[in-house]
Amino acid sequence: MSLLLLNREIGILEFNSRVLAQAEDPKIPLLERIRFLSIVSSNLDEFFEIRMAGIKEQLSDNPSKKGSDGRTIAQSYDLVSHHAHALVDRQYQLYQQVLIPQLRKAGIQFLLPDYWDNEQRIWAEDFFKEELFPLLTPIALDPVHPFPRVINKSLNFIVQLEGKDAFGRKANLAVVQAPRSLPRLVKIPKRLADDQDTFVFLSSFIQAFVGQLFPGMEVVGCYPFRVTRNSDLFVSDDEITDLRQALQGELPTRHLGDAVRLEANINIPEVLLQRLCKENNLDMRDCYRVNGPVNLVRLAQLPDLVDQPKLVFKPHAPAMPFKRSAGTGAVSFFERIKHSDLLLHHPYESFEPVLDLLREASRDPQVLAIKQTVYRTGDKSPVMEALIEAAQNGKEVTVVLELLARFDEQTNINWAARLEEVGAHVVYGVVGHKCHAKLLLIVRKEKIHKSGKTALVRYAHLGTGNY
Repeated sequence: MSLLLLNREIGILEFNSRVLAQAEDPKIPLLERIRFLSIVSSNLDEFFEIRMAGIKEQLSDNPSKKGSDGRTIAQSYDLVSHHAHALVDRQYQLYQQVLIPQLRKAGIQFLLPDYWDNEQRIWAEDFFKEELFPLLTPIALDPVHPFPRVINKSLNFIVQLEGKDAFGRKANLAVVQAPRSLPRLVKIPKRLADDQDTFVFLSSFIQAFVGQLFPGMEVVGCYPFRVTRNSDLFVSDDEITDLRQALQGELPTRHLGDAVRLEANINIPEVLLQRLCKENNLDMRDCYRVNGPVNLVRLAQLPDLVDQPKLVFKPHAPAMPFKRSAGTGAVSFFERIKHSDLLLHHPYESFEPVLDLLREASRDPQVLAIKQTVYRTGDKSPVMEALIEAAQNGKEVTVVLELLARFDEQTNINWAARLEEVGAHVVYGVVGHKCHAKLLLIVRKEKIHKSGKTALVRYAHLGTGNY
């Protein structure tokens, strides 16, 4: 067996192991360690949605085929699965044995139903009735209602029942999906928590009061679970004629791809775990039993809900390397660049000068054209707003917009539509390749001689990262 090439998936897991090491580092502020813990979970979500999903597809097609590292697909799957399980176990061990006790010492705690006092339970039940109950739809599992295809990465509960409902129907199992619109951490009023920062997981409300969804029946058990699905988009290079249209056809069903991972609470009975695996066409290697919340990604919001500055990094204020090109006495960026090239070192120096250059170009009557590559932007982007403003001001705006920026496809489609509405030219690069380059070109008409002779002068920005 030749092992000259490293396994790509193992490399990704080892990278996340190093991220987890940041969460394990006692020198890092406590809430930042929580943030690193959630980053690992977020990265693992994408890892399973794309990388592990790809391995499982190859496993079903040709398990004996050898990869670039010399291992068969079956061997690679076993190896990657082993490493992934070890990483997840390490995550939850850190969460339970180190981070939870340290949070408690800092006056921050997650209160489980078994530890609610009477007043807290009354408050929790009121919250359940007012905020949760109207949004919940239980699905009883019987011959008429087969197991639902749960949405990718949604929080769900499998509920064990005894007895009959109000219509005399008997059901042993039901599935309840938690509303995706509600936060996963709910803060208990300080008057009920000895003035501490005390939180209740959304799952705790459902587990404590799920019986109200099944009048006349007894809840024997309620166990959270989460299914991760193949989220890679299939776009055929040969058959595609309109990339944007092809993606819009694929995106609505992305959350319903084949299951690749099952996460469930460690307390779930074996028979229910096997049922969940069977319903999702998974085997036990694909199942991750966790000692804690099935989705640690949601802990990322904790630092924003707690006002303890000592538990987070000091806010970083990037340096402004020179006076901005706005306001009295400011020098035009074009004059600066004529004098010499400018180097910005992010994040130590601010990105604002780049935005100032783009805004100045969008409003400068001498600027005739702006051309830019865009990979990821986000729903709110001053870069995209400046490009839209430039097009509205009559500039020739051309944007190479990468529609295949993974998990930002819909955002980029939306921006493409807005740009085209104001007359910008939008192109999507070359099918089969992704444009990661960060390039901005501004074409400006300037006087180059005392006689008044003019010429087109080009100004460029080259960078790494995302606009």
